[in-house]
Amino acid sequence: MSRKTVTSSHRIGLLALAAGVFAFAHAAIAADPIKIGVTIAQSPPGSVIQGTQVLDALQVAQKIINDAGGVLGRPIELVVEDTQGLPEKARAAVEKLITRDKVVAITGEHQSSNVLAGMEVAHHYHIPYMNVNGWADAIRAKGYIEEFNPGNYSTRTAVAMADTMKRLGAKRVVALAENTDYGIGAAKSLAEQLKISAPEIKFSYETLDRTAKDFSPVILSLKANPPDAIVEMMLPPAAYLALNQLYEQGVAPTAKTWLYDGSGLADYPDFWQNVQEVAKDMIVFGLYHPKMAMPPLGKQVAAAYTAKTHNEPNRLLAQSADSLFLLAEAIKAAKSTDADAMIKALEAIKWEGTRGVVTFSTEAGYKYHQWIEIPYITFQITAVKQPIADTRLVQDPGQPLDVSKLEKPAK
Repeated sequence: MSRKTVTSSHRIGLLALAAGVFAFAHAAIAADPIKIGVTIAQSPPGSVIQGTQVLDALQVAQKIINDAGGVLGRPIELVVEDTQGLPEKARAAVEKLITRDKVVAITGEHQSSNVLAGMEVAHHYHIPYMNVNGWADAIRAKGYIEEFNPGNYSTRTAVAMADTMKRLGAKRVVALAENTDYGIGAAKSLAEQLKISAPEIKFSYETLDRTAKDFSPVILSLKANPPDAIVEMMLPPAAYLALNQLYEQGVAPTAKTWLYDGSGLADYPDFWQNVQEVAKDMIVFGLYHPKMAMPPLGKQVAAAYTAKTHNEPNRLLAQSADSLFLLAEAIKAAKSTDADAMIKALEAIKWEGTRGVVTFSTEAGYKYHQWIEIPYITFQITAVKQPIADTRLVQDPGQPLDVSKLEKPAK
């Protein structure tokens, strides 16, 4: 039996091979994806349209991040769970994403009641929770260190609505609020802001069941005693039904009564499929308008979204994309997916996103971990089936409402 001599050149070759194998294994480990959990409504009774918009936006942001090399050399992977818009499903989804899928953060949720449910689980496990579209101030009032909100919030909308009602010269205002954390919270918040800025305005709100189809009792009472303005604080499909019934009964919009959309319905893809004449002359609180100025990232995201979906950009696009970008930026700054490190990075962040420079407040109450200066606009729809780009922009971000640009129905 012969023995082969291992020469120095052989040793060098073996060492090189071993080093290559080690480097390959190390690269494979380093390239393991960073998992981000996404909870959204993908089936009824939740708002599937909103869920679809949020997921499309997150996927656009994911591609931009991964095409640029990912985060810490690792790609972002989205792990999606359907909540059906139900709080109990949101809790179960967050539990699964954290315990089974081992995500490092949660985002995507777009209904306040679901945010309130899901963030309890994230708080329990101490996992960062980036709220996309939960407007309820009760979310931040919890004071959970894990929860952050780069989207809109009820007080911000209430301040805008109260200012609009005052500038319109309204003496009596009625809100139609859905019976959810969002709807009731929004109505109470508007009441508080009117007391501060326009105490002379008489305000009340009606709570409507989001599962109902007939709102005749409330609408007929408004017809008998029409207010100067009706503020809508509901989500589809109930919102569409209520709006159409207001118009059918001749309640609003009219020469007597302004109709104000406080829920941003006008940029929903199915808006004009479900409403017609009622939307003409309606004033809309908005978070996006094609005519508003946007940073470079906002333009990039809008173009990528249109290329992907063949739809026009919408209010959920920017805040959803920013939610994922912010988590990626936090991981970069922390150089880690450790929860404490990510939270610390988010509290210190000052980053230009799709809508402006995002920072998070650490003041207690509804401002906690909220982007306080989120930009908003106001526009008026002046024709049936009018694209958002053609609507009349009556308030630019950071500017006062220009009442002179508003038109009221002749009748």
